[in-house]
Amino acid sequence: MGEKQAEHVEPEQETSAPLALAPAASKESSPQALAPAPAASEESSPEEKPPKHDSSEKALVPIEKPIFIAEKRAEHREDEKNKVDPRDRDAALARVELEKRLALIKAWEESEKAKADNKAYKKLSSIGAWENTKKASVEVELKLIEEEFEKKKAKAAERMKNKMAEIHRKSEEKRAMVEAKRGEDILKVEETAAKFRSTGNVPKKLFACFGS
Repeated sequence: MGEKQAEHVEPEQETSAPLALAPAASKESSPQALAPAPAASEESSPEEKPPKHDSSEKALVPIEKPIFIAEKRAEHREDEKNKVDPRDRDAALARVELEKRLALIKAWEESEKAKADNKAYKKLSSIGAWENTKKASVEVELKLIEEEFEKKKAKAAERMKNKMAEIHRKSEEKRAMVEAKRGEDILKVEETAAKFRSTGNVPKKLFACFGS
């Protein structure tokens, strides 16, 4: 009986050895590699029934590795998704830098245009003020000239009127002298004619005129 018990104990020790190594092998191999382990133990002792504690030892085999692998694969896929191509990153940075430059150029352009508009507005305002001042001074000068011209015109018109009156006066005097002379001549002719009538003589000048 003691030999049989010893023989029965020895297989238990032999079978327990590979089961103790099973957890260590499960960490390095895949779940498929863990499945044939019970079969090997059965082949080593075909006549003996597996011990009762074999199911508990099988429960010690880690079954979380497929989940761990799936998580690793999911993390790998997530990393692949999140992984950015350096060329795309450089292109994005270059695009952002270009947009910044364009924004700065646009701001500078608008600022310079505003400065140019303000400068031109100031110059145009000064030109308008200068124009209005010059026009006002010219208008004042023109009014003075017109006033002076009106004064000179009035004086000239007065002088012309005086000259016209003087001419008219002199012409009237000359007319009066001519009329007086004519009256005197007629009176002399009448007196001479009366003498000729009283004497019966005939004026010689008359015959001289007819004789010629």
